[in-house]
Parts: sequence; structure tokens; C-alpha cells
Amino acid sequence: MPYENILYQVEDSVAVLTVNRPKVLNALNPATIAEIEQVLAEVRGDETVRVLVITGSGEKAFIAGADISEFPKMNPLQARLFAQEGQKVFAELEDLPIPVIACVNGFALGGGCELAMSCDFILASDTAMFGQPEINLGIIPGFGGTQRLARLVGRAKAKELCMTGSQISAEEAKAIGLVAQVHPQDALMQKTMEMAKKLAGKGRVALRAVKETIDRGVEADLKTGCALETDAFATCFASQDAREGAQAFLEKRKPDFSGTFSS
Repeated sequence: MPYENILYQVEDSVAVLTVNRPKVLNALNPATIAEIEQVLAEVRGDETVRVLVITGSGEKAFIAGADISEFPKMNPLQARLFAQEGQKVFAELEDLPIPVIACVNGFALGGGCELAMSCDFILASDTAMFGQPEINLGIIPGFGGTQRLARLVGRAKAKELCMTGSQISAEEAKAIGLVAQVHPQDALMQKTMEMAKKLAGKGRVALRAVKETIDRGVEADLKTGCALETDAFATCFASQDAREGAQAFLEKRKPDFSGTFSS
């Protein structure tokens, strides 16, 4: 279906969602958030999609934050609903059963940083900048920033970034565990697609098991997390991929994973 604020395409099992509002540095307004939610529903219903990449149009910004032009007319109830909707959509993004890569090609501030943190990992250009600058507007992050940032980089660093509103470079973001890889700006999309296609060639069942086990396990104690791993490990053996992977290894060939369960 056509979208006004985003671009969406699928090629070779990799879907690419591009926030396309370059005149406002791809800022998130309610309409854009609603379109992202529509794309996520489309991704969930498309069995051919094995990896989702999210990026922003242009070279200046991934997503520079929420659309501040909307803020002066918001009352507390409207602000609550706006935050709840953003958190709901970002949770849906986080809960996708496939790998999601944030391809951060510029500013990832406020809602942009929050969206990137909702992905499984972040690949950033060497010119990208990250931050939660909401404090400079007299407010705080509203799309999960205080919570995901603390879980990714620790409480002290999250408090520093959210209380000062400071921006950090891609290299510093990598050093504190926020970013997985940093690449030159002109090579970022190529490197991102290489990663996406590599993931698309893995077993769908196993990828989903890794994602669910880590995401659920980090919120639990070690014993519970290991029990989750045991269950997921056993479930993988119900898939055709487990049989194919072992057989391909023994036959010294590349596996052809189908993502289906054995009968």
C-alpha cells in the first residue's frame, strides 16, 4: 500500500523501511508512527520477509526526534496518548519474530534514538550522533528511552545522557554498547545489506529462538534464563532447519534453510 511519510520495499527476503521526511530531518509525528505500525503488520504477515532494515532518508538524519512542532498544542492527556502510542509501536517493533537492523545514517536523537534501541542492533555511519535531548525542552523521553537506554548502557550512563541532553558520536556509542558496528557514511547501506542478507540465510526458527531467549532471559535470573534456552533449543529440533543444518555440515555443503517445522 502507498505511504506518505515512509518508503517500503522488499528484495531478496530483506525489507527496508525508510522514514522519508527529510525536510524535518525525518522527525516522527503521529501520522508517521501510524504508518510504521502499518508496515510492521505487513512484515508480520509476509512469510518471505526474513530481516527488516530501518533507516532514514538523506544523509543528515536517521530520525532527529519527535516532531516538536506538535508539542505546543499538546495538553497532558494528549501527551500521554502520544507517548503510549509511540511505546506501543516500538514494542511491536521489538517483538517482531525476525531480526531488525537500525541503519543509522545521521542524527538519532530523542524518538530516533528510542526507535533505534527498539531494533535488535544498530549499524551506524561514522558521522552519526546519538542522544536523548528532551531535557533541553523541559521534558523527558517518552517512547521508552529511559528504560531501554539504561538496560543497554547501564543506569549511570543513561542518567548522564538523559539529564544533560548531551549528544555522543557513533564511536562513543559503540564504546558504551549502544551501537554494534560503525562504518564510513558511503559504505553504511552496503554493509547493512550485507549483514541483512547474511541473517536472511540463517534458519528462521533458530533466529527467532535466539531473539526470544535473549530478550526474555536478560530480564530473568540465570537459572530461569537457562531454562528458557533449554526449551528453545529443544524446539529448534522440531524444525526442518535443524535436520538440514546437521546434514549439510556432514555433507560439507551450504545449508538451505526453509524455516519450516518437520512433519
